Amino acid sequence: MKNTLSKFLKEKRKLLKMTQRDLADRAGVGLRFIRDMEQGKKSLDMEKVNQVLALFGHEMSPTPKQRRSEHE
Repeated sequence: MKNTLSKFLKEKRKLLKMTQRDLADRAGVGLRFIRDMEQGKKSLDMEKVNQVLALFGHEMSPTPKQRRSEHE
């Protein structure tokens, strides 16, 4: 399953009827970076991530990690 960030980005982009190229151009990042975000790449430049998220009025921030139960 894709991570929350990639799912959020793809849903917002499609809601606004933007292509990946449109989003990359508006955010000032490369097309490859948008593709990496949407594919859930594990290591991304946080500054660029926030550039993209800023277009949707969001930013990355620390969140508490949910503990998994012993049965998972």
